[in-house]
Amino acid sequence: MLLVACASAQPSGATRAISVPEVGANLPAQPVGANDLIAVSVYDAPELSRTVRIGSDGFVRLPMLKQRIKAEGSYPSDLETAIVNALREERILVDPFVTVTIAEYHSRPISVSGAVKMPLVFQAEGPTTLLEAIARAQGLREDAGREILVSHSQSSPDNMPVQLTVRVNVRGLIDDADPALNLKLTGGEEIRVPEVGKIYILGNIRKPGAFPVQDGGDTTVLQMLALAEGLMPFAGKQAFIYRRDVTGAKTEISVELDKIMQRKAPDVALLANDILYVTDRTGKRIALTTLEKVLGVGTALSGAAIYTLK
Repeated sequence: MLLVACASAQPSGATRAISVPEVGANLPAQPVGANDLIAVSVYDAPELSRTVRIGSDGFVRLPMLKQRIKAEGSYPSDLETAIVNALREERILVDPFVTVTIAEYHSRPISVSGAVKMPLVFQAEGPTTLLEAIARAQGLREDAGREILVSHSQSSPDNMPVQLTVRVNVRGLIDDADPALNLKLTGGEEIRVPEVGKIYILGNIRKPGAFPVQDGGDTTVLQMLALAEGLMPFAGKQAFIYRRDVTGAKTEISVELDKIMQRKAPDVALLANDILYVTDRTGKRIALTTLEKVLGVGTALSGAAIYTLK
């Protein structure tokens, strides 16, 4: 009876406020771009409500509107305001209520390439992390290097695009589970996983080939000879290390192999991409350019990253 009395006490024609749960966009609020698919809903105007794809020029056209609306770079809330203003200016609706959500992103690709099991490109349709991107690529290959390179473009103070590259330490990201290294991705990133550095050994040894540079400590000439299963019987007393510096210039380093093996000279450290060539007893050797052609080793240098995460 009390409830009935309260209800009857309300003024006639009064509208009850009904609490409706707030429904957010199906994707995170991010600026939209060309070729994205947006869903426009105009309250009490089904003829204006529809999904529409943003053109390659960044504009969108809606039915009954003469003007095109600039959409690229706008957030959904900004786009709602622009559509409301356009409907008012052209006197299509007096007081329109518009909501815009993102149905599909096509302007926020994330590419994963290099030493991963399945290189791919996918759209950042939600909060994405570096580990999730690597998982989408089915993880790292066994020959993955120590770092993951994450590159993306950003505008400089003079509005010029600048490529920024972050180097992420693999051991810290995966083994140590450092949350600071698990970068948040919003689309537009290029993730590259370089292969582990290799040292090439050939000449008068039993097992020529390329061997990965092991983590921790230096790799030396004697270690490489052990991996190559030792010298051939007619191997000479001398070896040469062929190396290119940061400018691409050739460097030839003579190694007194016989003295190192007799412990009369210190062992020599090797770097990634070094070529160790063991001569025969005549001391003849092959030119570096010929060795690189045989091994298929490129001489192009990769650009330096701006900063590193360890």
